[in-house]
Amino acid sequence: MGQDVLLSLYRRATRLVFNLVVVALLLGLFVGVGRTFSELGLTLTEPTVRLGLKELITNVLSLVIVLELVRVFVEYFELERVRLEVLLEIGVALALRELLLLLFAEKINGLDLFLWTLGILALVAGRTLAVQFSPRRQG
Repeated sequence: MGQDVLLSLYRRATRLVFNLVVVALLLGLFVGVGRTFSELGLTLTEPTVRLGLKELITNVLSLVIVLELVRVFVEYFELERVRLEVLLEIGVALALRELLLLLFAEKINGLDLFLWTLGILALVAGRTLAVQFSPRRQG
């Protein structure tokens, strides 16, 4: 009987914490979308088009990452597990964001670019395998 009470308390506490995290992420997402739209004018006012696009791309990719994180938390509530393919999608989005930031800052050489590309391809291949061999598709 005591173990059931503790498990119930644990589940309630976990749901409360995850609900708070989802609310915080959604608020951050809405603020981010609002700021991205409000900063669209910067694309026109920056000294070069490249600088304006850098900010826009950075903001949009950051929003994609937050959106994917919200999806992970919501999926955890629905299925009480996190799918590997979703985590790999977040990894791809993060890697692409960082690679683009390095490219825009011109702080990357040919070998580093090659290694980043291999890493992103490995994540994409892992995601493809995770989708192909997911437990839902088996049997």
